[in-house]
Amino acid sequence: MTTSERPRRTRRPAGQSALQTELVRQILAAIVADGIAVGGAVRELPLARRFGVSRTPVRAALRRLEELGWLAFDAGRGFALARTLEGDAAAGEAPLPQSSVDELHRAILADRSRGLLPNEVSEASLMPRYGVSRGVVRRVLMRLSDDGLARRQRGHGWRFTEALDSRDAVTESYRFRIVVECAALAEPTYAVDPAALARLREEHMVILRDVGRLDPDRWLATNNAFHETVALWSHNRFIIEAVRRQNALRRFGEHYAFQRLSPTRFIQSSREHLEIQDAIEKNDRAWAASLLERHLALAARSYLDWDTRDTAERKRQTVPLPDLPELPQALGSIGVDSPQRASMISAASRQRSSR
Repeated sequence: MTTSERPRRTRRPAGQSALQTELVRQILAAIVADGIAVGGAVRELPLARRFGVSRTPVRAALRRLEELGWLAFDAGRGFALARTLEGDAAAGEAPLPQSSVDELHRAILADRSRGLLPNEVSEASLMPRYGVSRGVVRRVLMRLSDDGLARRQRGHGWRFTEALDSRDAVTESYRFRIVVECAALAEPTYAVDPAALARLREEHMVILRDVGRLDPDRWLATNNAFHETVALWSHNRFIIEAVRRQNALRRFGEHYAFQRLSPTRFIQSSREHLEIQDAIEKNDRAWAASLLERHLALAARSYLDWDTRDTAERKRQTVPLPDLPELPQALGSIGVDSPQRASMISAASRQRSSR
């Protein structure tokens, strides 16, 4: 049986975890360092020993490289180098070739975040919609399942997690988060865990040092952990539950947006998080709430501005979005240019300066 004739493997496909992303880069670098020629074997066990990890993540990284076109798989020989690597590619700096799995993954994230896919789908319904094979559809759905964005139904079909699937829903979510997350900082039971605060700060510093290699898992985990931890310190079960719920609803849109937003947005957001952490550490919770409110309003503006541009670029859109109000009106009183909010932030700033 040739490589092209072999059946698709049903084992778990490569996901997008930070470990697998790093292993992909390390394997590419090892191929270049070892001078492996096209057709040369790339073996799982030696790589696992070399990088000090188990064979499972190495196997997932090798499958990912197969999807991206760098490796070929033969049932008798295993993995082999499929094309010549340059130094930039091994360093993770050159663009990797696109695969049908990657393209479908992006398309489903985009369509689901826009409400163009229902909560429940079947593999058979997705095949003609996107013009791909059942094997590709299944691998993408399993990848979404690994990310917690879909789950297999008992008996038949798949169910997506809930999503903020319209501009109205996104705007309402940000307005709700401003109310709830800022209120958390005013709770009389608020108490900071110094060790957790130190971990948060270090995670954000790592992102700032390595933003060029930032992957979606790391960013989304750090971002969600920041907002959830700030809420956890309120010791108010209802605030905590509300913030966790919003984090879950944001996953689809943010997974898709990550692939399209500029790294400068992640730098800006990380710095804003650090400023809020500094204010919390100094027990200046009024100032922290003002900074958090501004951070969320800026994030809303950035996300909706990006959504406007992205919608205009997408030629494959099948359902038109409704006309919605401009961002300042949509955000209403919580907009970053609100005179009332600007006055509050200015007053808090003067109060801090006078101390």
